[in-house]
Amino acid sequence: MIPEGTRYHLPPEAAARLVLLERWRSLFNSWGYDPVELPALEGFDPGHPLAERAFKLVDKSGRVLALRSEFTTAVMRMVASERLQDRLYRFQYAGKLWLRDSEVGLGRMREFVQAGVEAVGASSPRLDAELLELAWEALRAAELPGARLEVGMPALVADLLAATGLEERQRARLRAAIERKNTPELAELLEASAVTGDVARAILALPDLYGGPEVLAAARRLPLGEAARRDLDWLDEVLNALPAELEVLLDLGLARAYDYYSGIHFRAYTPDFGLPLLGGGRYDGAAGVGAAGFALGLERVLEARGLPRELNAPDVLACDAETARSLRAQGLRVELAWTDDPDELRAYARARGIGRIVGPQGEVEP
Repeated sequence: MIPEGTRYHLPPEAAARLVLLERWRSLFNSWGYDPVELPALEGFDPGHPLAERAFKLVDKSGRVLALRSEFTTAVMRMVASERLQDRLYRFQYAGKLWLRDSEVGLGRMREFVQAGVEAVGASSPRLDAELLELAWEALRAAELPGARLEVGMPALVADLLAATGLEERQRARLRAAIERKNTPELAELLEASAVTGDVARAILALPDLYGGPEVLAAARRLPLGEAARRDLDWLDEVLNALPAELEVLLDLGLARAYDYYSGIHFRAYTPDFGLPLLGGGRYDGAAGVGAAGFALGLERVLEARGLPRELNAPDVLACDAETARSLRAQGLRVELAWTDDPDELRAYARARGIGRIVGPQGEVEP
């Protein structure tokens, strides 16, 4: 028995995983994102966003280590350690992550693979639009044309809640109600906290601000403070920089991790798969620089697309090594026979779906 939350990936699934990772690597490279490799072992940090779910271990010196549980923090540690704050860097990565526990359900694993990008060293709406378009292209490369991007502005939620003057504990309860889109609960919390007037009206509108471009127009009609209006201006610039064929859904009540994201936050879904396929956003201030990025979950994307059931068979079964070498030089996928028994080779070729058997004298009747 292998550990819970892990699994074997047999052909043809393993092949599909390699193909998809290579598509993403090539796509990210074409957009100027250079590959980096990050250690699987990290020093354990109690302040890490996933510290409570991390696999911990102790080395011979007694230092507590952890297996890498997400990539963004690892990239920012690299940026700080290597002092890469002098210009804009575009990084791409792919690899395994580990969590000590996993939630039950499709796509929930303790060992899983993510691929993604980070743009570090600058902050602008144009960069945010670049990442949204690149995320869209990554979904298209995964053959998920029905996937939709949802874009929120946690900074807007944060600025509106800050305008209440409430302490963080009270703001956290309001944020949770906004994230759940529970307007009655949100109204009760605002009343209990004595938040009234324009601030209360704007906060109460957040759960319903979901949809197309009209959402941004509706938000602008609310009584907003200066900081909140700047948030909407930023988002407007991002949307205007997107290609016309990229339609996003806006969710201005997206309050998830609003204390982490300093600007936009986005994720992607398909209509018949309930878990996000990718997630990302802007998190300026990490390592003292502007930064934004996103990551795709390999297992989730493949589950949403549908796992392949059959692997492409080799083109040829070669009866001898010299023939195999010659055919491979022609770009064919070739298996080498292990026996001279023609009946056994024919039976194997039929079982594998191999249409040709070739020997030194040419084609062998299948």
